[in-house]
Amino acid sequence: MPSLRKRGASLAPLLLGAYLARGFVGLAISGRAPQVSRAFFGLFGSPEGSPNPIPNAPPENGVHYLTNGRMYPPWPQGMQEAMFGMGCFWCSENIFMRVPGVYSTQVGYAGGKIENPSYQDVCTGATGHNEVVRVVYDPQKVSYVELLKLFWEKHDPTTLNQQGNDFGTQYRSGIYYYTEQQRRLAEATQERYADAIGSAAWGRSISTEIVPAPQFYYAENFHQQYDAKPNARGYCGLRPLNVQLDISGLEEREPADA
Repeated sequence: MPSLRKRGASLAPLLLGAYLARGFVGLAISGRAPQVSRAFFGLFGSPEGSPNPIPNAPPENGVHYLTNGRMYPPWPQGMQEAMFGMGCFWCSENIFMRVPGVYSTQVGYAGGKIENPSYQDVCTGATGHNEVVRVVYDPQKVSYVELLKLFWEKHDPTTLNQQGNDFGTQYRSGIYYYTEQQRRLAEATQERYADAIGSAAWGRSISTEIVPAPQFYYAENFHQQYDAKPNARGYCGLRPLNVQLDISGLEEREPADA
């Protein structure tokens, strides 16, 4: 979802006209939401959400494009959930859905103040939601701490509300834990990574929020497993620091505590 930057005042009418035209003919916006589109989506007032799931969410009988796992619970016995926000959810899902031991992944919106937001709602910047990936995994094949290692190493957790050229609260860094064990491991790895990054962060400190997992709202079916599908743009807005996280001594296989 690269952000468009204004190239001059003369482009503004053209950009606005293009978005208006797409909106009126009902065409889906195929790219990531730039700053211009966030302003456009806000022209019609504050988003209110809906008591019902968005109509273009994944179908109830949908399966994961790569793993063929279910897209909705109940999950198979023994599966656990993790949730991360680390910038564009196309990019973050593309990392986790390819990990051996991951049963399914879904992208969606979490941490905001309205129910069942749409992509257009979130792009206004007014709902407070984050773009997140929910990971359903088998802890006997991949541990939570191994997922955390990927989280820290594959994005820049020091840029507040930004990842690369993507700006806004929907691109903030976050770990959303389901159990106290997940919280402890998230905080332990955060401390280790803060020590490891040193000068690679250019004086910035980690801005990652670590909070209980909020309500997860499915993003539009178009966004699910986007980078694995034919004709995907192959976009990756993540900007890792290229610093490794040492997870030695942390639990490699965590019990399923509440």
